[in-house]
Amino acid sequence: MIKTVLCVDDDPITLMLNEMVLNKASFCNELVTAKNGEEAILYFENLLITTNNDNYPKLIFLDLNMPVMNGWEFLDTFIEKKFHHIFKKIKVIILSSTVDPNDIEKSKKHPIVIKFLPKPINKEMLESLKDIE
Repeated sequence: MIKTVLCVDDDPITLMLNEMVLNKASFCNELVTAKNGEEAILYFENLLITTNNDNYPKLIFLDLNMPVMNGWEFLDTFIEKKFHHIFKKIKVIILSSTVDPNDIEKSKKHPIVIKFLPKPINKEMLESLKDIE
């Protein structure tokens, strides 16, 4: 079981459904949410200040299409600010409703993205992710 998962999505219904499915599947101990990429970056900045570097999410479910800072901007900022260097074990799964083949191809080339999954997440998808940590 993964200790902590971060879900970054601007849709409150999606966040609620993710929480329900993650809890029902006993996938993680704790779920942290952010409404956009900027909020997620602030979360990591606060982690650097308030905790040791071992207490962080090892998996991020990331939406692409969000206001303020979208998923791609979050990924670029996460790497540019050297967060990935500090939080080395983080893996990202794009969880998106996009059908744009360019997004799927771009996700395959991104260094910390391990999968691209369609919304909504379900228990079967989580079963295929059990060995991630």
